Amino acid sequence: MSEPKPQSAPEFLIRATRAEDVEQITALSNLPHYRAETLRLPYQSVEQTRSWLAGHGTATLSIVAEINSQIVGLAGLTRFQGRRQHAAGLGIGVHDEFTGRGIGRALVGALLDAADNWLDIKRVELTVFTDNEAAIHLYETFGFEREGFLKAYAFKEGRYADCLAMARIRT
Repeated sequence: MSEPKPQSAPEFLIRATRAEDVEQITALSNLPHYRAETLRLPYQSVEQTRSWLAGHGTATLSIVAEINSQIVGLAGLTRFQGRRQHAAGLGIGVHDEFTGRGIGRALVGALLDAADNWLDIKRVELTVFTDNEAAIHLYETFGFEREGFLKAYAFKEGRYADCLAMARIRT
């Protein structure tokens, strides 16, 4: 069997992450809005990103979106182990200046295609801050459902922020 080919849209290319992406991923991770929608701390170093990428192993599918060789989105799907090997966690982020262009939709679509057609993952789950209405809407268009409300889930921009637990179960 061959590997899935990189997907592209008119403006951007979706491909697997590479070791040489570390500096661009670090820059992406340090953008104010991108970082605020994740659990990352400010001032992430290249070394921290390199260690994070190296730690993925075979359980994580990590992809980027790029425009003219600039990384403008990052997403990953991490399969759980043991009695939860039928499930995976999904994470995604898009460059502050490139939101609203379909990049998030393409990244989520690519990961769900891999989950359904290559990895036989039944359940994909995620958490999303309750004030991130665009992301919630995106996930719902892919069949994710709200499963729970997590009060004071994380400290974000000087306050405790709530999250939604969401999942998509393939039938």
